[in-house]
Amino acid sequence: MTDITLAPIQPDQPSHLMATYGRQAISFVRGRGAYLYTEDGTEYLDALTGIAVCGLGHAHPVIAEAIAEQAVTLVHTSNLFEIPWQTAAAQKLAEVSGMEEIFFSNSGAESNEGAIKIARKFGTQQGIRLPKIIVAEQSFHGRTLATLSATGNKKVQDGFAPLVNDFIRVPFGDVNAIQEAALQHPDIVAILIEPIQGEGGINTAPQGFSYLEEVRNICNQHNWLMMLDEIQTGNGRTGKYFAYQHTNIVPDVLTTAKGLGNGFPVGAVMTQGKAVGLLGPGSHGSTYGGTVLGSRVVYTVIETIQKENAVENAAVVGRYIVDQLRAQLADKNVQVRGFGMMIGIQLPKDCAELVAIARDQHKLIINVTAGSVVRLLPPINMTQAQADDLLKRLVALINNYL
Repeated sequence: MTDITLAPIQPDQPSHLMATYGRQAISFVRGRGAYLYTEDGTEYLDALTGIAVCGLGHAHPVIAEAIAEQAVTLVHTSNLFEIPWQTAAAQKLAEVSGMEEIFFSNSGAESNEGAIKIARKFGTQQGIRLPKIIVAEQSFHGRTLATLSATGNKKVQDGFAPLVNDFIRVPFGDVNAIQEAALQHPDIVAILIEPIQGEGGINTAPQGFSYLEEVRNICNQHNWLMMLDEIQTGNGRTGKYFAYQHTNIVPDVLTTAKGLGNGFPVGAVMTQGKAVGLLGPGSHGSTYGGTVLGSRVVYTVIETIQKENAVENAAVVGRYIVDQLRAQLADKNVQVRGFGMMIGIQLPKDCAELVAIARDQHKLIINVTAGSVVRLLPPINMTQAQADDLLKRLVALINNYL
């Protein structure tokens, strides 16, 4: 392999990148498991994993080997041809999700775009001219025009009017508000919600996952599609392969991405029951969706998660982290919530500055969302020793801050 070393970027060197990110003044050159390393070898504990993406940690040897082997064999042929790895990946994903049909996309936003199209197609077939979809306040579904319109965050919508119409917003977890919307809008065809709101602050409904069961009943009552956005909660993140599996229900439409490729850009929109067959030839597509390389990655990620019992590990070690945080921060005015390796610590004040403090003083990578929630998204295969390392750094961080 050719050894390529990039010259360091000079402070006064102009960048040709669009300034769409407020980047931190640090870069990493390699990673291994739960740790990242800078050019000088400084080690950081990564409790964010690329925002819930690298669920199996960085540079997992099995995933890396599959990518390397496939990259020198065949990367892309297009969906004009049969793709055996895509068929195999769909079979694997169907087995762990309980869904029937799968379309591979390139991202979570694209997967949610697919779900929105499925809902509109479903409504059109019911004779509804302007199908409407119920979504939740404080939700996040993506940054494409339709998905940011569905998102319950005015900040990400600002400056992009006119938005896509026909989304009806209700408070997250409020079943009565859904029933009221049904009375006011006879042209509703679907509900799109997250089992846990990640960007919204690791929010669970007041009634817990039983909220999903209530929503399922309402959808059955009104002949709506129940659509779950599991972009962040899927692929073992909450201690089940998908968060809805904490219940006995199955959605009609399910979307996922992030941990599906462990860093490789890939997503999926899945259907079962009355949502099957709504999209046919010519009604949806993607040049890069389900490439040979991407499909092999998906297959390998799912297989590795299963072989390593990573979902079960996420449940056990995640519970340990939550219990320890509650015990060690008992004298602080904080609330710890979450499932598996999706954990939020609600602080009594805004704390965005903790991201830099954690990074610079504790060599810990975290995220702050919704202003005052420290968000943890560690690898789902994090060991007990690594969890203790995380707790030591994080508790010190919060104790010093409060």
